[in-house]
Amino acid sequence: MSPAFPTTRLRRLRYHPAVRELVRETRLSPANFILPLFVRPGEKIKLEISAMPGNYQLSPDMLLEELKAAADLGLGGAMLFGIPDAKDPTGGDALSDEGIIATALRAAKRAVPDLLIVPDLCFCEYTDHGHCGPIAEIGGRHEVDNDATLELLGRQAVVHARAGADMIAPSGMMDGMIGAIRGALDAAGFAHLPIMSYAAKYASAFYGPFREAAESAPKFGDRRSYQMDPAAAAEQAMREIELDLAEGADIVMVKPALPYLDIIRMARDRFPGVPLAAYNVSGEFSAIKAAAANGWLDEKKTALECLTSIRRAGANIILTYWAKDAARWL
Repeated sequence: MSPAFPTTRLRRLRYHPAVRELVRETRLSPANFILPLFVRPGEKIKLEISAMPGNYQLSPDMLLEELKAAADLGLGGAMLFGIPDAKDPTGGDALSDEGIIATALRAAKRAVPDLLIVPDLCFCEYTDHGHCGPIAEIGGRHEVDNDATLELLGRQAVVHARAGADMIAPSGMMDGMIGAIRGALDAAGFAHLPIMSYAAKYASAFYGPFREAAESAPKFGDRRSYQMDPAAAAEQAMREIELDLAEGADIVMVKPALPYLDIIRMARDRFPGVPLAAYNVSGEFSAIKAAAANGWLDEKKTALECLTSIRRAGANIILTYWAKDAARWL
């Protein structure tokens, strides 16, 4: 028995609901959340994603309903993933001012000008092979050509900026991508646009449902040669973050969130003044959805506990498919 007992009783801070509320340190707000959304060409399209109940592939007109709801709920923003009708080896639709993501951005900013709109900047949704840049033979294997991808990422960023993006969010984990994008944006007159980098993005098994949603599964191989190894030293993630900040990133992200709470905490401690995001990814969402559908978990309580843990670990910003639900629950 503790020598402090019975004088010290920590249950006194839990006995009354009002006391629990007074001493609560970690708080969630709708303004912390960014809602990921999937947009494809067409009209009046709302296709449910079977692996992610309650999420849809939306045509731009249907997307606007979701964005208006996000704005009404006070969410911090929305992230857009484009799904073109036609794909090619270099992801040309992503480089076109008439492509799906540029079209959706223009429509979004007309409809909800005050909502932060952040397009995902990558090529996996746009290439016919499903990888995050053009392919070359490197060391006897077919791999993403890192340096050839950098120029294309810069061009894609300028397309996003011209279409009205409020922030650029590169997710491809190419070496040097932040510097290339920052240079392209600055040269095109968009020095004011911030970059939220997927700085520590792991080659995770938790992305499975997303690949159905974005139609972005690789046609060969995997992404382990450019996304981080889950078993790598945590310091490697810190090096990735440090390099992105040096190249001009304004916000850094850890993805996925729940299996990497230690990385979020380390990043918060190592870079205390840097805004930190975490992506509560599709597999984390779908696993709880499936358990709740079977009556094994209470979805609301479990989701809010997970989001609270991400916030407590140090994330200022949480990208989550529960953004609208969580805002209503809160």
